[in-house]
Amino acid sequence: MTRTIVMIHPGSLGDVFLAVSAMIRLRARFPNYNLVLCAEDQAAKLLLACGIIDAWASVEGLVCAGLFVGADQSTGQVQRWLEHCDLAVAWMRDLDGKLSETLKAIGAREVIVRSPFSAAIQATHQRDRFLEAINEAPSDGEQGVLLAVTEPVYQLGRACLEEHGVMTGGPLVVIHPGSGSVHKCVSPETLAYVAGVVQTFGAISVVLEGPADREPVERLLHLCVNPPIVLRSRDILTVAGVLSQTRLFVGQDSGVTHLAGLMGVRTVALFGPTDPDRWAPQGTHITVVQGASCFCQSWADVSRCREKPCLEIPRDHVAAVCLAHLKETRVSRESTPDVLSPTIP
Repeated sequence: MTRTIVMIHPGSLGDVFLAVSAMIRLRARFPNYNLVLCAEDQAAKLLLACGIIDAWASVEGLVCAGLFVGADQSTGQVQRWLEHCDLAVAWMRDLDGKLSETLKAIGAREVIVRSPFSAAIQATHQRDRFLEAINEAPSDGEQGVLLAVTEPVYQLGRACLEEHGVMTGGPLVVIHPGSGSVHKCVSPETLAYVAGVVQTFGAISVVLEGPADREPVERLLHLCVNPPIVLRSRDILTVAGVLSQTRLFVGQDSGVTHLAGLMGVRTVALFGPTDPDRWAPQGTHITVVQGASCFCQSWADVSRCREKPCLEIPRDHVAAVCLAHLKETRVSRESTPDVLSPTIP
């Protein structure tokens, strides 16, 4: 059996995407190994489809649960991976050392269990903190496309768009009004204005609606003279396929925004209470737009704050940034008309 590198990541969708640079480094360090990942299902499925990893298991499933109990409770595929493992990485806390002990007892020759939130890590950006946790240098210069979709993923997105009457090749702007917390989201009124402005420019506006986004999407649609197309509850592979055909993405501090950034899609990332120096996607194709500085000392303070001046971003400014991106992409595509999509390998 091929030797393995086992990675355990208990974080949310966006947190897993922030660790992609670290996974790429591990692939370069161990080119002849199988990279396997225990993580959130949707993120892991996409990383498998795009060749970042070779296999995965749900970090919340029974096959991973035994790792947190003891070696004698571990069974199934994860145990077999660890029996042939030269390095096991867990990006999480292990206060009693139980997880490290279990990974070694099953068969991992080397174990690194370190949370990217550890006070001992010096890097500022969360992507670099994942790298530092595995003793890798920061990600300076790693910009552009880190996650290239494959043809099957591209076709999923194309079929989804055509189902809604959108033919590929046009100037498509995707807007995602949600995130993991309502306290990180600009108003639907701002996004509705942006949707109208890009339509006036000649772009097709599409709104992504996740499971928790129904209310802001309804408000956005109510405010639009020409309501945009809405893609509801699409799996992450289809979302990635849609993004691969997108001229511009507009979103909050969310997992989908990090996905767009990894794919090299021109992105306008709207930030409020979270620090973009720590959390924003990176690259020259990313523009971060913020409101006033946030002075809340904790997330509890953010949750109690009613005014949220950090999210009061002038809608004209957001629209102007979006139009600047669209004009640049139009010039770029006119000079290279044969390019289908920048994210297809």
